[in-house]
Amino acid sequence: MSPVLSGVLQLLALVAALALAHIPLGTYLARVYSSPRHLRVEKWIYKGIGADPDTGMRWPAYLRGVLAFSLAGVLFLYLLQRLQGVLPGSLGFASIDPDQAFNTAASFVSNTNWQSYYGEQAMGHVVQTAGLAVQNFVSAAVGIAVAVALVRGFARSRTGELGNFWSDLVRGVVRVLVPLAFVGAVILVACGVVQNFSGIHEVGQFMGGPQQWNGGAVASQEVIKELGTNGGGYFNANSAHPFENPTPFTNLFEIFLILLIPVSLTRTFGVMTGSVRQGYAILGAMAAIWVSFVALMMWTEFAHHGPALQAAGGATEGKELRFGIGGSSIFAVSTTLTCTGAVDSFHSSYTGLGGGITLLGMMLGEIAPGGVGSGLYGMLVMAVVAVFVAGLMVGRTPEYLGRKIGTREIKYAACYILITPALVLVLTAAAMALPTPGDSMTNGGAHGFSEILYAYTSAANNNGSAFAGLNADTQWFNTTLGLAMLLGRFLPMVFVLALAGSLAGQQPVPAGAGTLRTEKPLFSGLLVGAVLIITGLTYFPALALGPLAEGLA
Repeated sequence: MSPVLSGVLQLLALVAALALAHIPLGTYLARVYSSPRHLRVEKWIYKGIGADPDTGMRWPAYLRGVLAFSLAGVLFLYLLQRLQGVLPGSLGFASIDPDQAFNTAASFVSNTNWQSYYGEQAMGHVVQTAGLAVQNFVSAAVGIAVAVALVRGFARSRTGELGNFWSDLVRGVVRVLVPLAFVGAVILVACGVVQNFSGIHEVGQFMGGPQQWNGGAVASQEVIKELGTNGGGYFNANSAHPFENPTPFTNLFEIFLILLIPVSLTRTFGVMTGSVRQGYAILGAMAAIWVSFVALMMWTEFAHHGPALQAAGGATEGKELRFGIGGSSIFAVSTTLTCTGAVDSFHSSYTGLGGGITLLGMMLGEIAPGGVGSGLYGMLVMAVVAVFVAGLMVGRTPEYLGRKIGTREIKYAACYILITPALVLVLTAAAMALPTPGDSMTNGGAHGFSEILYAYTSAANNNGSAFAGLNADTQWFNTTLGLAMLLGRFLPMVFVLALAGSLAGQQPVPAGAGTLRTEKPLFSGLLVGAVLIITGLTYFPALALGPLAEGLA
């Protein structure tokens, strides 16, 4: 079988699996977040944290819950790393330095999972399991909760209440993420992913020195790493490591886990708002972008330019042969169009244009289908903008799901869109202008610039992947990237929840002759165009200095 055909068949199998899971999981999620009943274990949790799950919250109270819980997570994870040297089960590893501990705490709480350390050489079982793996669950649940709050903003009328954050958080963990992660972990263990608490073993000599490996609860962390669009690997090689991703089947299964909840949430949106076709319109826009990016990535990586690539059958540098160019391309696009950041190949080794595709995927805002929760609310914000633009062009009243899109709503949407590009471009410019950050670059020219641009794009968009070659374990990068992660995660949530509160307080407007039909394919195309045009106008100069210059050289 040719490598190209293998890649196409993997793509078709993945689409079929997602199509089968989309309706049942999406409908189940809608029931989870609409049910008035609480499970017994949930009641125990509410009693333990002192929360009343039946108290409705307006958007400022909901936001305070998000920020307070996340701040507690940052402090706990920071202290856990700083105390690692005296904790049992730490495999003899020392405590983490303050700047790196801050970076890692900000990274995992913000669902970014950027890692400026070697996982198997820095973190013991306690930090990996009680710290990082726990944040993989709760940070994903926070993202889903905010998305559900925005959906309630469209679904409710003449009320400012968006639900209860603590109820949404607990239900996301107990009813959604834990059951799915349990099933996924069993599948990964059955396919060869390790799951143990073994110590460090010497397995032979390599390059003149001893080769050492340690085990760990890898399967259980791997599944939530992908399912929650987190991305932080137990090992430095991430999903290219055979302990995390041993076979082509596990590779495809991990891509499926990455896309599963973001795709299904579009169904949840349709069910909760009472218009399933609206959910299909959003899903159609997401799918069009994702499939186009996969096709472009395969084309750039299979293109035979030069004798070396012709002999190898494509750009194989930095890719695992057991996955091939096709499987690696699908993984790379899926992980950068979501806020996952897991990698089964090294994006820095892709062709110049291939690396640019991974960058552009993050610059779109990771909305196709995006991160767990963040993809849906990001695309809904873009839908608000698209409706407003359409109204300006044809003179129709800007309405979406019966809500008028006025000055207040469009200001919230504009602020949401501008935050991330501002963080990326300002911090990239500062790193290139100052002398010290540039010392971390191992490549010069356009590729070196792409390393810096990729790092801040990944951090501010809460992705977590990186261009290999940049030494990010410095005080400058640990601090600035950590701040970019926190600001890029929580400032947009402020405007998402404010938008939700504004929409929930409106009286629905009946559809009329001047209302744009937002459940039609025409609107999906308009939405895709708005996403691409806004991103292009924002980032094209930076892309021209980096991956475009490298790819066209």
